[in-house]
Amino acid sequence: MRWQNSVRVVTIAATLLLTSTAAQAQNAEQTPVAANGILSVCGKTLCNGSGVPVQLRGMSTHGLQWYSQCVNDQSLDALAQDWQADVLRISMYIQEGGYEEDPARFTEMVDQYVEEASERGLYAIIDWHMLDPGDPYYNLDRAKTFFTEMAKRHKDKTNVLYEIANEPSGVDWARIKSYAEELIPVIRAADPDSVVLVGTRAWSSLGVSDGADEREVVDNPVNAENILYTFHFYAASHGTEYLDALSRAADQLPMFVTEFGTQEATGDGGDDFGMAEQYIDLMAAKNISWTNWNYSDDARSGAVFKEGTCENGPYPGTGQLKPAGAWVRERVM
Repeated sequence: MRWQNSVRVVTIAATLLLTSTAAQAQNAEQTPVAANGILSVCGKTLCNGSGVPVQLRGMSTHGLQWYSQCVNDQSLDALAQDWQADVLRISMYIQEGGYEEDPARFTEMVDQYVEEASERGLYAIIDWHMLDPGDPYYNLDRAKTFFTEMAKRHKDKTNVLYEIANEPSGVDWARIKSYAEELIPVIRAADPDSVVLVGTRAWSSLGVSDGADEREVVDNPVNAENILYTFHFYAASHGTEYLDALSRAADQLPMFVTEFGTQEATGDGGDDFGMAEQYIDLMAAKNISWTNWNYSDDARSGAVFKEGTCENGPYPGTGQLKPAGAWVRERVM
């Protein structure tokens, strides 16, 4: 399988950088990870092992407690080969029937999906999908246990990123920052080189959903290296105010959009492809990596597959995709 456009290499002087390893790999029989190696944060963007800026594009799973059946050999082959994705975000809820209920089961499940992504040469985001309650400190001890285990198991891999707080809410930025500064050293103790993704206030909106903006993070950043800050949006609910905040933030902070949809903030309802395209264009222009929500056959419009697809497939092509699925597949490709 030819891995065309495996990771999008962003250049300021493209003609000079076309000789880079990453650019050459665009026409080679290489997976995204083989082409780019271990990632790091360089300045305000994500860079590959050669120091060349890259933009990852891919998909997030739905909650593993509900839709693990959609993450299988055939669907992952389609994501890697047909969609030509770079990254899989593995979303493990903590409450809502997730990790809190059976830590051993969900630890093994996430581990399995990291291995599956690795076999296909995809980057893997281990998503600590805290949602309710929104205070990350509520699960601090659980997070330390889980990420200690994940970092030990995957410290020798070049493709693993750690997202330590999906959508903090109901707390101020200082508390989220404090949580990050307590948890990041736990990961670094076993895996000192991997990138860590830090959630922002008000459901990873940079505080916009609570009437704030990116300045609270710009003025008081997390005291850690090799990190990115996350931003989430749903195009039918989050218009120009959110788009402008992301744009301003990306000029001052390394950003990663780890979750977005073309629908309303519920992940359902009508699609606003026009606003979503504005976000896609901005993320391309400012080299912001992204994963779309979500790679499942949930009944909501934000799930890419039609209901019932995960039972038997097929997964390649557009025949089983909802409108949002066909739209995002094209943009991943």
